[in-house]
Amino acid sequence: MSSVRPISEDDLHAYIDGALDGARRAEVEAYLAENPEVAKRVQGLAEQRTMLKRAFDPIAQEPVPPELSISRMIEARRRPASFSSWRSMAAAAALLAVGAGGGWYGRAAVDGAPVGIAALAQEASDSFATFASDRGRPVEIKAEDSASLIRWVSNRLKRPVLAPDLASSGYRFMGGRVVPTPHGPAGMFMYDDDRGSRIVMLTRPMAAEKDRPVARQPGGDIARFAWAEGGMGYSLVGDVAPDVLSPLAQQISKQINET
Repeated sequence: MSSVRPISEDDLHAYIDGALDGARRAEVEAYLAENPEVAKRVQGLAEQRTMLKRAFDPIAQEPVPPELSISRMIEARRRPASFSSWRSMAAAAALLAVGAGGGWYGRAAVDGAPVGIAALAQEASDSFATFASDRGRPVEIKAEDSASLIRWVSNRLKRPVLAPDLASSGYRFMGGRVVPTPHGPAGMFMYDDDRGSRIVMLTRPMAAEKDRPVARQPGGDIARFAWAEGGMGYSLVGDVAPDVLSPLAQQISKQINET
């Protein structure tokens, strides 16, 4: 009987984070060598970790705003509180809570970064720009293994998802992947037509604007539509005319409502 402990999800994530000791790391590497599908998934998670680190490192390196300095807040509490000072402390506490629990949602609003449906459309545009032009590996899991893709995305989003069928409109399902966003993981599904044109649908849970009708989103060089239903957001983007993309977005929304 083998004495090697079974490899768990915690081991895989610790392996990605470089947190295993030498012996356990060797056991995980041997396991991955024998399980190529798991190794492929681990590689994808490692790539996401790298993307997230690259995206958020600049923010992590920023100095703490003076109004959120703990020493300054303690000193302010020691002084007699006027109405204005209490108001400043309340604002600082609110900013601190938002920063810790909401991914600097308030910071994004102040900086003019998109939120809600607009943010989702921008994230879909970013995924399109990154993966749609990739002729070698545009998707992590291909359409032939769509069951595994759906399980992966559903598990990461903690919500059941589906890959819409756009074949009747001339778009073939290619496959998809899990992608990182500033608001957590999202599922990306890609389609193409017989002329090589590709479109991308992105979906993730919504913290704001949880129910919105299908609407065109401004900005960018590509057509963008986004909407939300039952707390899940959807955005369809592509380098096609808006009047081509709009009925496809409506078709996806109809399929979602019929499941």
